[in-house]
Amino acid sequence: MTALNPFNAISPLDGRYRSDVLPLADYFSEAALMRYRLRVEVEYLIALSLETELKELPAFSTEIQAALRGCYENFSEADASAIKSLEATTNHDVKAVEYFLKNLISQHLPTVNTEWVHFALTSEDVNNLAYSLMWQEAVQRVYLPELGKVIGALRILAENQADTALLALTHGQPATPTTLGKEMAVFIARLQRQRDALEAHRLLGKLAGASGTWGAHQIACPEVDWPEFARGFITQLGLTPNLTVTQIESHDSLAESYHLLTRVNSILIDLCQDMWLYISREVFRQKAKKGEVGSSTMPHKVNPIQFENAEGNLKLANSYFHFLAEKLPVSRWQRDLTDSTTLRNQGMPLAHSFLALGNILKGLDRVAVNHAQIAAELDRHWEVLAEAIQTVLRKNGHPNPYEALKALTRGQTIDADAIRAFVSSLEMPDEEKAKLSALTPADYTGLAGKIARGEIA
Repeated sequence: MTALNPFNAISPLDGRYRSDVLPLADYFSEAALMRYRLRVEVEYLIALSLETELKELPAFSTEIQAALRGCYENFSEADASAIKSLEATTNHDVKAVEYFLKNLISQHLPTVNTEWVHFALTSEDVNNLAYSLMWQEAVQRVYLPELGKVIGALRILAENQADTALLALTHGQPATPTTLGKEMAVFIARLQRQRDALEAHRLLGKLAGASGTWGAHQIACPEVDWPEFARGFITQLGLTPNLTVTQIESHDSLAESYHLLTRVNSILIDLCQDMWLYISREVFRQKAKKGEVGSSTMPHKVNPIQFENAEGNLKLANSYFHFLAEKLPVSRWQRDLTDSTTLRNQGMPLAHSFLALGNILKGLDRVAVNHAQIAAELDRHWEVLAEAIQTVLRKNGHPNPYEALKALTRGQTIDADAIRAFVSSLEMPDEEKAKLSALTPADYTGLAGKIARGEIA
């Protein structure tokens, strides 16, 4: 078998999960890399023609510019195959793109001097810009909208359950109640902060020749301010210029972006594990889907597989991101080639992350709040009011309030009658006693509802 199909792909991303991650193929496939390299070459050629100090290269008309841009805007599988055929001879992927572009220009724009294609460039000038554009645009156009959907789904859940009192568990033990909505709001706030940082983050790019000195540029055309040209060109592409480099751009900004993704993924792992535990605790029920099987032997099973799948993919993604962030900024002297094969894999962790987002959305869509279980759980743990009682006692100058409540409640399950009998026995103002006597675990949620509705931030 040679043709790629879902059944013979080595990677499950290109096999089992192909349809789920397909939007990323436009950014991280081999054809996508060719197209982005071609885009950099074309835009560089146009920028050279518009440089007024380059008298030898006339400025391209708007018609020629449009025709040149069509080379990458209309890039096809046939074009990718043609580049691959050229690479079989050159054994150099960027040179194959250069020859492909020269051939196209010779056929369709014979007035353009093709020797200005790839003028004074090293392949890494093209590659670093292409890889950064691929990454930045995939994150902005594909990943962030999907992350936004997850945040949106959590926000709906938080608002709908803003006042649904929930027994909190610290160290796995009953603790001061919260609300289900407030707990979802915590994840919203954490994710939104990282999303904002990721959206604002900009990648660096270089265009400084074989050793970062503009040596070939300067010897051929010293009249051009090449650092300023590079600054303008890189900015025009949507990247931030890095003018102090070796042959390669140092990849520090890519590493920063990967680290941002790992933080998003770590928060999502926390969410998946909490949802799994809430489902196990029956805070959420899962909606059964007709025809689905939860177990090959236990017919009753409805498993939280979406959250489990997401957790696995998020952890796998983070292992990739950690490696990429550690490896890419390290290169021997002016450069070695280890970054080349490594960078080709940057789409893998983003695809695993994107796949996880889709599964989280499916998981959230399949759960329903089990209000009866939540209420019953709260009613079994009146001892959680000990904090409220001892704090009010402190306010009223009662001697040793903490110790009194500790003796009553620590390690014991206390019901409503026991709490109210204890409150009744206390020496304190009647209004305070009435307030505590009326208090229930379901009422003891503080400002959680306001937090859940976004009134406190």
